[in-house]
Amino acid sequence: MKRLIVPVILCVLALLAFQGPPRASAHPTIDIVASNWKFTPAEITVNVNEPTTLRLTSSEGVHGLKSDELGIPDTMILPGKFVTVTFTPKKAGTFTVPCSVVCGAGHPNMKLVIHVVAP
Repeated sequence: MKRLIVPVILCVLALLAFQGPPRASAHPTIDIVASNWKFTPAEITVNVNEPTTLRLTSSEGVHGLKSDELGIPDTMILPGKFVTVTFTPKKAGTFTVPCSVVCGAGHPNMKLVIHVVAP
C-alpha cells in the first residue's frame, strides 16, 4: 500500500503543474461610487460582447443607473450598501448614462460615461 502512495502523489502534482496559470474571473467587475452629484470614476471602458459587472454604492444620497441601450436595468444605489448589475454591451461606442433618480440641484450633470470598445 505504501508503494502506491508515492506514485499517486507524484501524478497529482504533475496534473496540478500542467493546469497552467490561474484563470481570470469570468468577467470584469468595476467599482463605482455615486455621490452628490457625480460617479467615481466618471468614465469607464468595457469590451463589446463581454459581460461586465458594475459594483455600485453611494457615499451620499440616493442615486440610480439605467441604460436600455446597454442593457443596464433600472438599479437604485443606496448609501452604504452595495448592489451589482451585470450587462453585456452589444455594440461599440460611447454611451452617456445619467443618474436615473432625481437627487438634487446637481442631478442634471450627474452622468457616467461608458466607452465600449472592440477587444
